[in-house]
Amino acid sequence: MTDGHFRQISFTINDRERRLRVDIRKSLAEVLREDLGLIGLKQGCGVGECGACSVMVDDVLVDSCIYLALWADGKQIRTVEGEARDGKPSKVQQAYVDEGAVQCGFCTPGFIMATTSFVEKCKGKNVSPGDIRKAHAGNLCRCTGYQNIFTAIEKSIESD
Repeated sequence: MTDGHFRQISFTINDRERRLRVDIRKSLAEVLREDLGLIGLKQGCGVGECGACSVMVDDVLVDSCIYLALWADGKQIRTVEGEARDGKPSKVQQAYVDEGAVQCGFCTPGFIMATTSFVEKCKGKNVSPGDIRKAHAGNLCRCTGYQNIFTAIEKSIESD
């Protein structure tokens, strides 16, 4: 590979500043998993359809599989690993545990990030079941049948 395929970028990830030399062709998901070892996010479809790789970039939920790492330069990134504080799960993470909203767990990190984003955006607002479903439409689960996930989302909204 020629040097023209690499760029130096800087970003904050889970409240930690980082500088990396990245291949401009790599997705954010690839850099987070392969270069930084943040394996909480999963690489599912690779085309932005399943939501397993969801992270927040400047408080906007994105599918990191279709978001180039280069675009993260100067941004604030949050992954599922960064949601726990002082060794304790976030309210959203705890709601998923309490409601048994996981089976194989592959989709769970993306769902947790989608729920976190949703809860932060809907503070103080009345939320309908339709709002919850619409906000999570980009996240797919093949195991649970969704009911426990939606119960965990509702619990996350109530506890906030």
